[in-house]
Amino acid sequence: MDDPDVPKHLRADGMWDHWVVFNIPPSLRNIRGGEEPEGTHGIGTGGKVNYYGPWPPDREHRYFFKLYALDRRLDLPEKATKAQVERAMEGHIIAKAELMGRYERI
Repeated sequence: MDDPDVPKHLRADGMWDHWVVFNIPPSLRNIRGGEEPEGTHGIGTGGKVNYYGPWPPDREHRYFFKLYALDRRLDLPEKATKAQVERAMEGHIIAKAELMGRYERI
């Protein structure tokens, strides 16, 4: 899950990685609210390995949940970054699903 709407004065690239999980078993059919899925947890922008929910500091932000089907497991350690996971996936993506949600603190 990532947020590409972070103010540039907070992050020059405007991106905040909230949640990185890879090597999720293909048999997993759903992720229940409040639970972490099986798999290897990467590290997000804030240094967290678990889900870090939306908390936009300024306005409505978009949050992208991306799920990939791969033709193999990734040979990466726990706490791999999103960039490392994306590089390791290159050439191995069979399918992709994406959900975008919006959130604004009132």
